[in-house]
Amino acid sequence: MPRTLLFATDLSQDNRAAFARALRLAYAQGAQLDILHVLDPYLPHRVLHDVESAVNEDISATLTDLREDYALEAPSLLIQTVVGAPHVEIVREAHERNASLIIMGMHRKRGQKDLLLGTTVMRVLRSAPCPVVVASYLPTQPWQHILVPIDFSLTARQTLREALIRFPEAKLTLLHAWSLPGERELGSQANFAHWRDHEVERLRRTLDNEIESLMRDLDGVPDVELVLEPGQPCDVLQDYMKRHSPDLVIIGSRGQPQHTSQVTEMLLGEPHCDLMLCRSW
Repeated sequence: MPRTLLFATDLSQDNRAAFARALRLAYAQGAQLDILHVLDPYLPHRVLHDVESAVNEDISATLTDLREDYALEAPSLLIQTVVGAPHVEIVREAHERNASLIIMGMHRKRGQKDLLLGTTVMRVLRSAPCPVVVASYLPTQPWQHILVPIDFSLTARQTLREALIRFPEAKLTLLHAWSLPGERELGSQANFAHWRDHEVERLRRTLDNEIESLMRDLDGVPDVELVLEPGQPCDVLQDYMKRHSPDLVIIGSRGQPQHTSQVTEMLLGEPHCDLMLCRSW
């Protein structure tokens, strides 16, 4: 049975990039693409049928336009409308279809951190049973440079495994932010600098061993580069993205429905590329 990808659309112009990305991913993976739009439950019943027909026509027209614009093949697909709260219905449909991936467009609250938590995207990210892609950049090509922030947590290990399995032909950059006690007070002293270099090298060897242990279990692996940079995770990640412009950042969720990490909020608040969030269990 082919895998199912679920694309949730709000029909907006901002959603076109995510729609095209969903088409590209489904065709490349030989997956079924289910396209979902959630209708307002407060619409009058007498107009609901007309709205549903208009939605299906709009999705079909957009599908034709995108295939022509990006020379995309059409995967096996299904268009469906449901009535309800968008985040509830998206998560429910993902469960019922056993979806391997949810694709959504970027929210409209860019630069408004205080309003981010109430968006449909953020609510789906907290509750989805599978990885979620939030796409906002036109998919002129497959993702080629993928950035994966890592540490020694189970979440990071599972996220890295997802990246290795899903994107065996991409270049993966594994980014680790490190900090050592005494750096601010003793960083300029020669003895401390020698100890710091030794500790960072030991950290690199440990991370290399972790990565190799994962890669041994996989048949094909992408080009992998490990980068260690000093600083706090958010600062290091943001600086690296500005300097190197990756196509996609893959991060992990710790499976806490009411908790959103600072890294996730930063990536969604000012998106510099597409984002994939993976559950750790």
